Amino acid sequence: MATNRLEMLQQMVAQDPNNSFARYGLAMEYANTGVLEQAVTEFETLIRHDMDYAAAYFHAGQALEKLGRVEQARTIYEQGIEVTTRKGDGHTRAEIEAALNLLPL
Repeated sequence: MATNRLEMLQQMVAQDPNNSFARYGLAMEYANTGVLEQAVTEFETLIRHDMDYAAAYFHAGQALEKLGRVEQARTIYEQGIEVTTRKGDGHTRAEIEAALNLLPL
C-alpha cells in the first residue's frame, strides 16, 4: 500500500502507464518536490502518449527552465502553442505564450 502521494502515483502509473491523468499527477509531484529531471521525463512520456494534454507542455517548459535548459523549454512551449491552437484552448495557449515570451533571447 502506498504510504505517500508520490508512491501512490507511481503505483497508479505502473498499473496503467497510459493513464494520462495519473502520469500528469506523477510529473507534477516530481516537479513540486524539486525532482525536476524525473518530472521532465514524465512530462515527455505523457506528451508522447497523449499529444493533446495541453497543461503538460506548460509545466514541462517550466521544469526545463528551472534546469537551465532554455532552448528545450522554448521548443516544448512552441509545441504547446501548436496543440492549444489546434484544440482551441485559448487559456492554456495564453499561459504558454506568456512563458515563451519571458525566455531570454
